[in-house]
Amino acid sequence: MVRQAQGTSAPDARHALAELALRYWYPVYAYVRRCGHSQEIAQDITQAFLQQVADDLRLNKAQPPGKFRDWLLAKLNGFLAGEWRELAEGGQVPGAPPLPELESRNRGEHEQDETPELAYRRSFALEVLTRGLKRLREEAGQAGHLDMCEALEPFLTRDPLPGQYDETARKLGVRPLALVLALKRLRQRFRELVRAELADTVASADELIAEQEALLTALDRGARP
Repeated sequence: MVRQAQGTSAPDARHALAELALRYWYPVYAYVRRCGHSQEIAQDITQAFLQQVADDLRLNKAQPPGKFRDWLLAKLNGFLAGEWRELAEGGQVPGAPPLPELESRNRGEHEQDETPELAYRRSFALEVLTRGLKRLREEAGQAGHLDMCEALEPFLTRDPLPGQYDETARKLGVRPLALVLALKRLRQRFRELVRAELADTVASADELIAEQEALLTALDRGARP
């Protein structure tokens, strides 16, 4: 995706820049908020920072070494330490989420004692899961099984409690065994889609395995850097 952003094809570059912005808007915002900035200031910093990154990538001024996420965090720390207040207002990064949405996620997805770096990594992991779930819903909708997918969504990452299979089956008008089989297929497909989202950010099978492990670590609320 970074290589596409630096490519000579304008449509491909615009698409890649938009995708990068969508993937990293919230992680960057969560990091800046944990650094102590107010909601509005954090939104402005995120906007200005991602605009600068997009411009640097488009002009081939930036050559990210290794993992893009770590490179981006290092650039963000440099940006926060610099004169970000003096950046001119103007350009808009594609896909900027509204502030209420950012703050709703910030309040609901993080613990009070989370460090900025942990919030950044956890936010990226949650963004990967969200994008994988969105693709799962789209596929289910195209196949005419959206109701089943939405009903089983709470159980993609945890087992149903006693009686929940029967209750859900009654609501959908299907047999409990059909739900068991459907959930097994949905979980498998969800894992595949999350893996595909991570694969977009790495260049080798070994890096993909490392990213999968990093994602699980970031989602563990007890984990610490």
